Order: sequence, then structure tokens, then C-alpha cells
Amino acid sequence: MTLITSISGIRGTIGGAEGEGLTPLDIVKFTSAYAFWLKNNSKKNKVVIGRDARISGPMVRQLVIGTLQACGLKVLDLGLSTTPTVEMAVVWEDAAGGIILTASHNPKQWNALKLLNEKGEFISAAEGETILKMAEERTQAYSEIDDLGECIELSGSIEKHIEAILSLPLVDVEAIRAKKYRIVVDAVNSTGGIAVPQLLKALGVDEVIQLYCEPTGRFPHNPEPLPEHLVEISGEVRRSKAHLGIVVDPDVDRLALVCEDGEMFGEEYTLVAVADYVLRHTPGNTVSNLSSTRALKDITQKHNMEYFASAVGEVNVVEMMKAKNAIIGGEGNGGVIYPELHYGRDALVGIALFLSHLAKSDKSAKALKMTYPSYHISKNKIELDPSIDLDKVFNAMEEKYLKQPINKIDGLKIEFDDQWVHLRKSNTEPIIRVYAESQTESTAQYLTDKIKMDIKNILTG
Repeated sequence: MTLITSISGIRGTIGGAEGEGLTPLDIVKFTSAYAFWLKNNSKKNKVVIGRDARISGPMVRQLVIGTLQACGLKVLDLGLSTTPTVEMAVVWEDAAGGIILTASHNPKQWNALKLLNEKGEFISAAEGETILKMAEERTQAYSEIDDLGECIELSGSIEKHIEAILSLPLVDVEAIRAKKYRIVVDAVNSTGGIAVPQLLKALGVDEVIQLYCEPTGRFPHNPEPLPEHLVEISGEVRRSKAHLGIVVDPDVDRLALVCEDGEMFGEEYTLVAVADYVLRHTPGNTVSNLSSTRALKDITQKHNMEYFASAVGEVNVVEMMKAKNAIIGGEGNGGVIYPELHYGRDALVGIALFLSHLAKSDKSAKALKMTYPSYHISKNKIELDPSIDLDKVFNAMEEKYLKQPINKIDGLKIEFDDQWVHLRKSNTEPIIRVYAESQTESTAQYLTDKIKMDIKNILTG
């Protein structure tokens, strides 16, 4: 059993003892703390909630709604929804905040409470720390009978989300319709199975072939959209002679694409392609996190604009985007953030912008991918004894590579001409994550192995 409390939310495996998994008592405790925090910081009394389709969703939903009502808040329940839809609905409904019931790409035994502020954005680090402290203190009193909140079920939010996407100037429905695209969709039996086919139909896609689009929550494969989990859609794209494959995670904030030959477009390149399209029509800066591909920086500079790197985490990317007036940003895991719509990772707007780009480029997906700088990322981790002083390791690595460009805003990122390596400490485990990027897979792995050996030498003196 696992329970992880962090600034980005509360997530854990279902079952077990209190404090060891995401049990009913834990759900009530953390929902209560969030509700009391809202009441202390906002004059609004409404909270939006929505969930992905995972099996534990109905149970978690009942506990969350009842707790919010017990705290005197009015609950606006979107039911089966997507993370970006809930984020946008907080603003539409003028709510104090929102809770998304989803463990994102985690397997079926996981669920989580993702907490939003009144802007429909993830709460800040300081706000998260305050809520976690309130959860442990448990000093607040619940509402009496005449002050209990109500629950209203709202329908049509996904449709409203799609309408907002269609109204964006850079979404070209006519160009997409003219291509008569055949597209395969894998929604891993979650809420993307509701939203993505509906969006594609609204965009004028000629034929949509659906894989795992029934929102049962019974994931047919590991729900993280990585190449090793997408063998079936790869084969279906080839068999059906489709123009493209589209894959989303259970809460529809990550987007992966499959080329017409069944090869992966590369989740790192989802943002790169969308950013290229946006920059062709709108001058402005871009942002991604330190562990994302250098290709976004290359494309941004090609358009004579500035690129900035943030610490890992959506809230950090958004903060940097606002500070640098970025017009497009996101993360290399397939997360596209387009402020023209809202400040949140959104696979749906990513799909609409990518298809507009693909249609107007008059290229196949594979040919479009070939126009971008080719990089390969190696993602590894080093497991360490909990007694090891990780700060000492990082300081030694910084000293060793003192002559190289170094970024310390999130761990240690070391630049080597057109290569880089990023070292980050885990907040929950005694491990160091080692990400390296180079122009070939072999050199990226070589760089990773070299850094791992450096760390081993430091530890052995």
C-alpha cells in the first residue's frame, strides 16, 4: 500500500490501513483540509469536481462530495470528465476551486485528489504545504444541519470545452476536413473515450477507429502512453491504413501520437510540433521543463523567439510561462499548455492544433516529424541507500563539471554542447533520476552510463 502527499495532490493505492493507502479516512481528511482552506481564502462557496473512469472513482466521488457538503460547500459535479475540462469549468462556474479525482497515468489500483485554485490551476507549493498541515492538525469544525452544502450534477462540460477549442483562431476545421483523415484512437477505457472521438468528429475527421474507448476504467494495458505500451494501436494504424494514431492517458492531459507506419511520433515531440505551428502564426516565447527535449529550444530559436526552462512539474511550467509571457509551453511527456485556452496541460487542444498543423503542412505525420531536430532521451534512475547524503553527491558532481553550463533550479542539469544530463532527487524515494539527451540513442545512453559511473566513484571515494 502507498500514500503520497505532495503539493500537487494526494495520491495512493486503494485499500490498506489509514495513512498507508488512499483509504476512506484519508480521503475525508484531506478533502476536509482543502475545503476549510478554501473557506479561509475565498468568499465563493462552490467547488467543481470531476473524475476519470477508473474503478475506484464512484467510491472516491461519494466520499469527496459528502465531505465537501459537510463543510458547507456547494458541489458542482461534472461526473466523468477530463482534467483540463475540470480546470476550465472552475473558471466558467466562478468557483472557489476544484478537485480532479484521477491518478493520471498510474495503474488501476491508484487514485488521487488533484487540487485546483480559483483560476482552475494547480495550487502552489506554499498553498499545498498549508493544506497538508491543516490535514494533520484537524482543528476545524464541520457545518451544522442548516448550513450543509448541496450537490448539483452538471452536464455538457466536455461539449463546452470542445466548443472553446473550435473557436480558437489557429484551429482550422476546414483544412482538417478537406484531408478526410482516418484516425485510430486509444483512450485506455477512460474518459478520453468520451472526449476524443467527439472532438475529432467536430473537427471534421472522416473516420475514427476506436480502441478501448468504453469508459469502464478497466485499463487494457499500462495506461502511461509510452511506446512499449502502445503495440496494439501501432498495429491497428498499419492494418487500417490510418493517417494517424492518437493516444491519451486516463485523465486526458497527455497526448502521444502514432505515425502512419505505426512508428511513434514521440511524446517529446508532441509539444515540439504544436509549438512550431503556434510560432508560425503567433510570435512569442516558449517554456518546457528541464527534462524535456532540446528540440523545443531549437524550434523556438528558429522562429527568432526565446526559450526558457522551468523546474519539473506543471505548476512550475505555468509559473514560468506567466513570468516570460510564453504563448505555448508544456512538458515532454506529451503535455501541451496553450494559454489562449487555459493554463493547463490539455490533450484535446493539443490534438486540434496538431491536426491543423498536419493538414496545412500537406505532409504525412512521419514526414512532418522528419522536419524536426532529431534527439533521443535516455531515462534512468539510481537506487541508493537512504543514509546517503544526496546533497553531497550533487555538490561533488557540480564541482566535477564546473566548466560546463549548469542549471540548478531543479536538481542539477549539465550541458555538453548539443547534449545534456539532468539529475533530480526523488521526493518520495532514495533515488536519483538521471535523464540524458543526445542526437543518437547510443550516445544518450553512453552519457547516462558515464554520469552513473561518476556518481558511483563519488560514493566509493
